[in-house]
Amino acid sequence: MTFDKGSLILADYTARVKDSDEIFDTTIEEDAKKHSIYEQSLKYQPKLISIGEVSYPVLKGLDEALTKTSVGDKLTVEVTPDKGFGERDSGKVRMIPIRKLGEDAEKVSVGDTIEVDNKRGIIRFIGSGRVQIDYNHRYAGKTILFDVNVVKSLDSPGDKVDGILKNRLPVEDSKIAFDLKDKEVSVTIPDEILRADGLQIMKHFIQLDIFKFVPTLEKVSFVETHVNKQSSDKKSEIKETTPEQKTA
Repeated sequence: MTFDKGSLILADYTARVKDSDEIFDTTIEEDAKKHSIYEQSLKYQPKLISIGEVSYPVLKGLDEALTKTSVGDKLTVEVTPDKGFGERDSGKVRMIPIRKLGEDAEKVSVGDTIEVDNKRGIIRFIGSGRVQIDYNHRYAGKTILFDVNVVKSLDSPGDKVDGILKNRLPVEDSKIAFDLKDKEVSVTIPDEILRADGLQIMKHFIQLDIFKFVPTLEKVSFVETHVNKQSSDKKSEIKETTPEQKTA
């Protein structure tokens, strides 16, 4: 059975540039380490994808191919520039005075990605007091190959909520908990992110996604449990006191 627009699925993939075989992205930890692109801060797990939607998007060419697949399918998808990272635009390659980089002027080298005038670009050339910056996407003009494994279709409300939380919360999957009853879901916020700077934004997008993909739900609650550490420390001290110490 193929997927309709709005379907939520989980898929593993490894992406490489067709003409060079450079592997630059993967959902599989083993592949990331093997090809020296591993990042400790990332969660390596099947990617949550919303078919034909902007909530959890992939490149257009990959999205179109996935609509024709089923769970368990393994395939290689070829994505051309027009449905991938776009064609190269020579107008996006500019030469600027190197002094415009400020303190970074002496630190940068060819191939570095930097931000100038609120735009990210790649340094292509440095010399004669000038630096050439390419504002095209690093893989613009390249045909990309995706080796894909369609792992699961998230069909039930519980599966959808679980997938959304695993995607949105930056914690181990084992620490994610929620209680789904009738038309309500209660999400427990893990202790380690209770004071995270972006927690309110995470909660905002979680509830938006849940209401969008599980429209039968009418209420999303977030449970935050804060422990008085001073009180806990005092109780621990009392428990650790031996009978001899009490007598003394």
